Amino acid sequence: MKKIKVLIVDDSALVRQMLSKILSTASDIEVVGVAHDPMMARDKIKMLKPDVLTLDVEMPRMDGVTFLGNLMRLRPMPVVMVSSLTEKGADITLEALALGAVDFVSKPKTDLAHTLDDYAEEIIDKVRAASTARVRPLERTRMEAMRPVQRNSADAILEKRDRPKHFKTTDRILAIGASTGGTEAIKEVLIRLPADTPGTVITQHIPAAFSAPFAKRMNGASAMTVCEAQDGQQIVTGHVYIAPGSHHLMVERDGARYVCRLNDGPLVNRHKPSVDVMFRSMAQNVGSNAVGVLLTGMGNDGAAGMKEMQEVGASTIAQDEKSSVVWGMPGEAVKLGGVDEVLSLLRIPRRIEELLEEQKK
Repeated sequence: MKKIKVLIVDDSALVRQMLSKILSTASDIEVVGVAHDPMMARDKIKMLKPDVLTLDVEMPRMDGVTFLGNLMRLRPMPVVMVSSLTEKGADITLEALALGAVDFVSKPKTDLAHTLDDYAEEIIDKVRAASTARVRPLERTRMEAMRPVQRNSADAILEKRDRPKHFKTTDRILAIGASTGGTEAIKEVLIRLPADTPGTVITQHIPAAFSAPFAKRMNGASAMTVCEAQDGQQIVTGHVYIAPGSHHLMVERDGARYVCRLNDGPLVNRHKPSVDVMFRSMAQNVGSNAVGVLLTGMGNDGAAGMKEMQEVGASTIAQDEKSSVVWGMPGEAVKLGGVDEVLSLLRIPRRIEELLEEQKK
């Protein structure tokens, strides 16, 4: 069996040691080398030809983002960033994902050895996913929060009803779910949607420290007003509500309006927020007035929820394999038969507009 060759680049000897230990427990991964700064990494990349690079965000001699930009221009390859769970770390990591990093793992501020070890499976999964990711020079990518393993379904948050509520209303809502590669995929969709797009809810797998900076970046790029969702917040036209990295985001009916409802329940499909939870709430409370979109991402979160949306008459779209960084979540939705259309990323915004206009009529 051909092993995934990994080069670890980090100025912390402890992090290099811990990542080497974690990745070496996987039979299909081989740590071929380590480097304490980008200059050493440059030479080792040429010599060792790794399949995946783990790259620290903040290092001496050259910071990780500057090195990443040079790397993606000269020798594009899958990179998993190692970043701190701080506001500064969030901004730098989002910039790295925009430059083409596939994913990131979070470096805790305290008790580094024990905390990193807790997320061993997540780190291994992300390196495996990165090894198969489609890397494009200076093109964007995504992220997903590191979470302990927990395999609940959406039932843990919202019980499935045999007969979802159907309301006579002209209010339409767009729901978008994404994971690996999603931060930039979401941006590509939002920048192409007009300011009067119906209320939009988004679940992107992301840590709590990153969701507010992510919403701020999207607000600067979109014609709509983008914010981190708050509990009880009314969903209105021209506004986008991004799930906080610490809570599931659901859509509920409150009289004649729709509102955001945040839930601090258990992880679903190993994630909080979970796309399945949001999509199920759309199926139950918005029904045929909804459009659901599932973008690039690792795993299967959102696939079952999209099927539930389709079953109540909502329109459903999945990003195609060619334009996805990782065709996990949309691919699983296609396998379940819950997808009406499979489209490239750049074709999705126009189709969203068409579907919302058709529902309006």
